[in-house]
Parts: sequence; structure tokens; C-alpha cells
Amino acid sequence: MDLNYGDLTLKFIIGFLFMVLQINLFGRGNIAPTSAIDQLQNYVLGGIVGGMIYNSSITILQFALVLLIWTMVVFVAKFLTNHNNIFKKVVEGTPKVIVKNGHIDVDLALKNGLSANDLSFKLRQSGVMDIRNVKRAVFERNGMLTIIMKDEDSLRYPIILDGKIDYDELESIKKDEDWVEEELKKQKVDVSDVYLGNYIDGELVIYTY
Repeated sequence: MDLNYGDLTLKFIIGFLFMVLQINLFGRGNIAPTSAIDQLQNYVLGGIVGGMIYNSSITILQFALVLLIWTMVVFVAKFLTNHNNIFKKVVEGTPKVIVKNGHIDVDLALKNGLSANDLSFKLRQSGVMDIRNVKRAVFERNGMLTIIMKDEDSLRYPIILDGKIDYDELESIKKDEDWVEEELKKQKVDVSDVYLGNYIDGELVIYTY
């Protein structure tokens, strides 16, 4: 099959420009993906460019339109992930406490696709030889394992992210939504104005937009 190198060059340029556009629109974290959306974005974008670029029956306009449609789909998914907790949990999941006070939640580990071999490997990577010394091991959304040993301070996750309250983490610190509202009222801030809110030393430390 004869290739039209002029069209091929234009497709390469368009594909490159859309990659740069997505990186700048959705954050440079998607170069080294840390979430399901980032990984899916990269896989599909690579498949579109790699699968369509050498197909001479697909015009440059069609190629550009497909890339534009995918960019719009990713944009909507990113928006929903950042502004809807239910959608975020469905797509990206939530951190899971696999080990607590030296005890493994086997059912939870298997439910999240973490075999004994995988767990043992991740523990060894972190220098853990005796699981009984682990206070808390959290299986993160990106597959990493965050480990807190019994002689270390307890790990706290943010309770407000992107203007949304994380009710699971709020429950873990034995607080409720009324407490959050009261703390925000003291600082004269609405929850929708909070970029990040951490529970530190019994206080709500916030960073606003």
C-alpha cells in the first residue's frame, strides 16, 4: 500500500498537537498516569493515533474529529471526577485499608485484586519484614501501598478535596458534616471554596481556591 507522506506528516502533527493540548488541559500528571482516567486517556489516545495514522482511507478531517471527540469525552470525565464523589469512586475507587494493626483484611485484599504474592512484594519494597509491626497499610487508587508502622504517627487523608467532603475519611476520624461546617464557619469559608482540607492535630487546615 502506497503511503501519502504529506497526509501522514499532517496526521503526525495533528496527533502531536492534540497530545500537547490534552497534557496542558488536564494536567501534566497524565504523562506518568496516577489515576484510572489518566491511564485510559493515554491508552485510547495512543490507540487512536497509532491505529488511524497509517490508514489512508481515513481523512485528515476525520482523524482530527475523532481526536476532538475523545478530548471532549476526557474533559467531561475529568470534570465529573473532580466535582462528583459518586462518579469519582466508581471510576477511580477509594483507598482501602488492607492491613490494620498487623491484621490483613484478606477479603478486601482479594476483592481489590491484591494477591498474597503482590502484598508480600509491596511490603518488601517498603522494607517491611514483619507484618505484625504494620499499623496501617492503605492500598491506593494507583495500586501503590502506603504503609504506616506502629511506631510512627497515624496517617490522615484529606477530608475535603476539590470542594467536596470525603465522608469515608470523615467517619474514620469520628467527625460529621456538622463539625466540618462549624470549622469552616469559624474561618468564614464555604466548602465549595476549599481546594484541600486536612485534619491535623485536631484542627481543620484548609487551602482555598
